[in-house]
Amino acid sequence: MSSLSASRDSVAELAAPRTPATDWAVKVDNLVMTYRTTVEKKPTLKRTLVRLGRRKRIVRTIEAVRDVSFEVPHGSVFGIIGVNGAGKSTLMRTVAGILPPTSGRVEVHGRVSTLLALGVGFKGNLTGRDNVVLGGLAAGLTREKLAAKYDEIAEFAELGDFMDLPMRTYSSGMYGRLAFSVAVNMDPDILLIDEALSVGDARFKQKSFDKMRELCDEARTIVIVSHALKTVRELCDEVLWLHKGEVAMRGDPDSVIESFKEFLDVRESDAADEDV
Repeated sequence: MSSLSASRDSVAELAAPRTPATDWAVKVDNLVMTYRTTVEKKPTLKRTLVRLGRRKRIVRTIEAVRDVSFEVPHGSVFGIIGVNGAGKSTLMRTVAGILPPTSGRVEVHGRVSTLLALGVGFKGNLTGRDNVVLGGLAAGLTREKLAAKYDEIAEFAELGDFMDLPMRTYSSGMYGRLAFSVAVNMDPDILLIDEALSVGDARFKQKSFDKMRELCDEARTIVIVSHALKTVRELCDEVLWLHKGEVAMRGDPDSVIESFKEFLDVRESDAADEDV
């Protein structure tokens, strides 16, 4: 068999539809996430001496996520909205398996690709090409399958000769485009995106939306955290509003987003819809 035929077989294997074992791709049951952190006021000599004398620090328990439950069906786009500090990113990192639950249960059925922060995991001294290889291996792809996907990833990112330059020479936009391209072109069953929808210029943004719709057409599942309400409204089948770690509302995008905007007392405007 020729190398070209082998590459095509590898791509076909990656893109082949998978038979769901359940009706849902992600299931979260009564999830609780708490942190213990030290509380330090502005340091002064007196406070430092007192703390050293007691030999202890004041520890505060923060409840980032409180008794959250939901299911995300296969092939759907699920949005999560809320103000800063609502617990959205903590929830996403728990679903991704980065953070262990304090209590409750998270079940994920399928291969997951994450875009939780643009460029996280990339090594600045390595080239874009080398970072694609690292990202693919971390996602569980073999070197053969990764070689079959590389051209697709590079073409989607549209970075040209920069793929062979160290990523420390990249702009933030270039970082974002490559990170997005790696995440969406690994043919994931489940794609988790946290605050990383507006990458690149308007044309690349539209290209990104089209790619996500393509994944949905292939019965892939997407979970999105974003402040861009217009984007959430256009892409999502269902939206969850998280407030102070708890579920404030869950339902169709129009109803949840309008209730959220009313809660924030935000006027109707394009600027508000893109960033609240």
